[in-house]
Amino acid sequence: MSDTEVDTVELINSRRAGFSKLLGLVVTEATPDCVKATLKVREELCTRPEVLHGGAIMAFADNLGALACVLNLPEGAWTTTLESKTNFLSSIPVGQTAYAETTALHKGRSTMVWRTDIKREDGKLCAVVTQTQMVLMPK
Repeated sequence: MSDTEVDTVELINSRRAGFSKLLGLVVTEATPDCVKATLKVREELCTRPEVLHGGAIMAFADNLGALACVLNLPEGAWTTTLESKTNFLSSIPVGQTAYAETTALHKGRSTMVWRTDIKREDGKLCAVVTQTQMVLMPK
């Protein structure tokens, strides 16, 4: 990682607030083309039988897709999630770490589409999330 990427990651992690802070996600890489992060699977994020809850998986991906979009926005613009679709493929047990990688499928002026792959520690793909972010220009 370049010094600029390290500075960006440190800034992002230091400014975590609200739901992303509650989730406990940690950004490990952040460029306009790719965002990577980890999430420790804690009991309070699980469903029975002690595996990461689908809503937590979706929230993890939503945070990363929005962040990736923000890294591509023009000055003063903002974003909101327009659509999100998740395919659940496997579970992640409590105590493990979830690894996510978000990449662009489309970066347009009014919308951006991001794909997030979430894997568990053994590298098995657990979820694929595709989301569309709307670009909101300042008035």
